[in-house]
Amino acid sequence: MQEEILLQISLKIKERRKELGITVQELANKAEVSKGLISQIENSRTIPSLMVLMDIIKSLQIDLNSFFKDINFHKKDAPVLVKRKDLYQKFEKEQATGFNYSRILTKNIKFSTADFVLLELEVNAHRPMVKTEAFEFKYMIEGKVEYQFSKKKIILEKGDSMLFDGRLSHTPVNIGDSKALMLVIYFFE
Repeated sequence: MQEEILLQISLKIKERRKELGITVQELANKAEVSKGLISQIENSRTIPSLMVLMDIIKSLQIDLNSFFKDINFHKKDAPVLVKRKDLYQKFEKEQATGFNYSRILTKNIKFSTADFVLLELEVNAHRPMVKTEAFEFKYMIEGKVEYQFSKKKIILEKGDSMLFDGRLSHTPVNIGDSKALMLVIYFFE
């Protein structure tokens, strides 16, 4: 299954859960899985087994055919893709305060997928260390951020960029006195 399809599935699960007004824990209880697993699935950090996916879909009170109806399995895009900023899709990841993500584009590129995201970090933004099943490219558009890894800290300022294996525990901390904005590109293998 392609990463682009997995991203569509994870977004659909999160959107439906929010439509129902239930928490991650409530969905986990209904599907008889852990809260952490639901969170990882919703944030495209893990791939559920087919049986777990079916249990989650049923717990969201969706017919299986309806759930997959809008998933685009064979999308043929024009050679040039333009996405206007008012069409960027807002989303949340992890349990983080002050992290405002906007998905710009997700595109399958031969045997991998690239996910283009704008991340805005508020002054007091915080979250625990995370791991991502992708390589991550960061480009600082504005502000000053300290990227914390298990054994090192790296400061990035406007115009700086960084590429790293997201499987390393990491988190950014806004150390400036205003919002920080960065372009993030996830490269899923």
